[in-house]
Amino acid sequence: MSECKRELSRRYRRRKRAVLLAAFPAGLAALYFVPWWLALLLALFAWVIHEAWFADHQFYSPRRDYLYDFPDEHFQQRLSLEPDGCLAAPNGLPDGAGTLILEITVSSDWRACFFDPRLLIEGDFSDRQDFERCAKGKRYLNLTGQEKALKNGHLRICGLYCRLENQAMLHAFDNPDYSKRRLMVIAPHADDAELAAFGLYSRADEVFIVTLTQGEIEADYFRRFGLNKTEAARLKGRLRTWDSLAIPLWGGVRQDRCFQLGYYCLQLSAMRDEPDRAFGSRESGERDVRAARCFNPFTLPADDNGEPNWKNLLSDLAALLEYFRPETVVTPHPLLDPHPDHIHATRALREAVAHSRWKPETLLFYANHLSCGDRWPMGPAENGVPLPPCIETPLAGRPLSLPLDVETRLNKALALSMQHDLQTPPSVKSRLRRLIQRILLGRVWPRPGGNEFFRKAVRRHELFWLAPVAEKKQNGDSNESDETRRLLSHPGGKP
Repeated sequence: MSECKRELSRRYRRRKRAVLLAAFPAGLAALYFVPWWLALLLALFAWVIHEAWFADHQFYSPRRDYLYDFPDEHFQQRLSLEPDGCLAAPNGLPDGAGTLILEITVSSDWRACFFDPRLLIEGDFSDRQDFERCAKGKRYLNLTGQEKALKNGHLRICGLYCRLENQAMLHAFDNPDYSKRRLMVIAPHADDAELAAFGLYSRADEVFIVTLTQGEIEADYFRRFGLNKTEAARLKGRLRTWDSLAIPLWGGVRQDRCFQLGYYCLQLSAMRDEPDRAFGSRESGERDVRAARCFNPFTLPADDNGEPNWKNLLSDLAALLEYFRPETVVTPHPLLDPHPDHIHATRALREAVAHSRWKPETLLFYANHLSCGDRWPMGPAENGVPLPPCIETPLAGRPLSLPLDVETRLNKALALSMQHDLQTPPSVKSRLRRLIQRILLGRVWPRPGGNEFFRKAVRRHELFWLAPVAEKKQNGDSNESDETRRLLSHPGGKP
């Protein structure tokens, strides 16, 4: 968890504790006036209310605008929403405008205090995109795939539990076909590549997947086999190592194009702080990365000594860059995704690029986690992916939305169902909470698996942020591009 998310979570828990402390004396006083059974019933009722409406981890006010700073050169067009919800682009759309984002102002009605507000979109296909309860302000709908309906004036947007202002701004961006270029996907853990980019890499002509860590910690579920904590962590590391090499085959990626580097979970930040020091696993007791590399098709620099340190990680990544020569690298977003291993995976990539003789042309950033909450994308699986909440400071960058058809979404769900880390059944408390929310809020969860990622990741779109790695100068030197600098200029987000 990043410092930002940790601080937001602390504030969230402090507010909860303050409310509980204030309610506790009132509960004790009530025992003098009502029978014990009625007090117990009231406590149960209060718990149900909490689980239904106050259990979401949302660390920001839903009444604030989302803030985005798109590049100046992209296509924009101001549109008007008709009283019946119809929306048309009277000036047409530029050729190649594949990613369509509609900036629109949403205002919730009183029912949105109890139910998730949503926008129902009817056009080339039916879609639904949900927002926070009590949402108010600027939001960014994803209309990718609705180009024909928008051009012909057949697109209709209807709000449920919310109202829309009749003025909107359409942002259109190019959708280069990155599946026709050499791709490298950086996955901090097994399953990150599938969560973020299964649709992209499964259609790519030439793709390489590099998984940085074994993902061995938090292995209590595997102790059901009679193992102690250390043995369970080692088993989980072995299983997830296998996942990182075998499951991409479901997406058409051969095993000889998948690499497992074998570093240890939640140790990348410590490795970067002390680049020469080796950091072994927190739970498995292992300190040699070579055990996880036995299926790699060729040796890498760290295979010489097996030490899990930052210098070895950079040498491994630089060697892979020079061997595969990827034109585009898919990697975690340096600002949106707060997981420390994700942050440092991208930092390691950037440092490796600086030392490598091969420079990729483009970075595609993804976010499997958010610092401001745990529910985005909101709403059920199989629907569209609006842009995520960005509240404090405008996020720079150019979105790239890749539409996924029904077959690809099914294959993605099945790939996730093979991941051992996503097979852990929800706790009894989580199941009760979902049952309560299904009954009272109408929320639904997908059938392929109980993990929340089956709802969040199996969607109509895969969303990336595009940035050129470098700009060529007249003297032949390659410097970091202006767009990449804008993307990384967020306070606290220094590369």
